[in-house]
Amino acid sequence: MGPRVWAYQLEGTVMAQTFQCPQGLAKAAAAVGQTSQLALSLPFDVARETYAKAVRIGFIEDSMLAEAKFARDLGKLEKLSLGPWARRI
Repeated sequence: MGPRVWAYQLEGTVMAQTFQCPQGLAKAAAAVGQTSQLALSLPFDVARETYAKAVRIGFIEDSMLAEAKFARDLGKLEKLSLGPWARRI
């Protein structure tokens, strides 16, 4: 038995063990979901950080009302575009 065949058999064994154990599959699915959520929400985090930097250097007026409106609008856009993967705060 060559090394490639052995590797394929090993992967099949691990996959079979994961599918036989519902907790292992549930943990894997939860990890994939969390990673996807973080990756999909990255552009919104960049927008929040860019807004904060623009306020710090003076491009945008420092206003609590403007910041609240920006956060509310960006939150709505995030929920609209990401659906169930949007963060819940």
